[in-house]
Amino acid sequence: MIAPVTTRVALITGSSRGLGRTIARRLARDGMAVAVNGRQEKPLAELVAEIRAEGGTAAAFPADVTDEQDVSRLAEAIASQLGPVDVLVLNATGPQPEARIADADRAAFDAQLAFFVHSPVLLGRALTPGMIARGHGRIVHVDSEVADRPQPGWSAYATAKNAQIGLARAWARELAPHGITVNSVAPGWIPVERHAGSSVDGYLATVPAGRMGTPDDIAHVVAFLAGDGAGFVTGQRIVVDGGRSLHA
Repeated sequence: MIAPVTTRVALITGSSRGLGRTIARRLARDGMAVAVNGRQEKPLAELVAEIRAEGGTAAAFPADVTDEQDVSRLAEAIASQLGPVDVLVLNATGPQPEARIADADRAAFDAQLAFFVHSPVLLGRALTPGMIARGHGRIVHVDSEVADRPQPGWSAYATAKNAQIGLARAWARELAPHGITVNSVAPGWIPVERHAGSSVDGYLATVPAGRMGTPDDIAHVVAFLAGDGAGFVTGQRIVVDGGRSLHA
């Protein structure tokens, strides 16, 4: 008889709002103990209260995941309060200003690489040794359709996202023998709080599904990749865009 799986601990970076918030609530509903992370304490506390009100297990861990010392403290705090991290969802992001070639200096690129390469590397170094020791782990990168379809002014963001895709694939190959899967989810444009007031009409016209995606659409795919049933799925990138990429 197969022994029942104990509660998995999931860390979702950048989960104080937007996609990360919805992903955290979904993983909690799936029975995981979720560590919610962001830089601001108030929205994290509100999210924890919501999850607990629904019968889930959650705790807030404010931290800057681009800072090495903060990441080290984060890993220790989660292990102490919830247990070692089994599922890592890399969703944290920062400001995404547009900058044309003449204005996109090194600082613009460094700012995007900090979230999409440097932060995952720090978290991977902190958390994968424990996953390897336990013989189980799930890592899900949240990248973007912009990696494939960059608009003018998005070179820094698209470059960093493509670097993140390469990182995920390299990790998938290296970690597969240890029972750790590494996959990516690439959302199309999913309107969240920071898009308030933006018109979706032009974008919607390019979506074959005929509707805009929702955070729940992304959370569903993340939940599959984070689950025990996805143990033979690794090195994959799932584009969740209602078929928009068919126009490419």
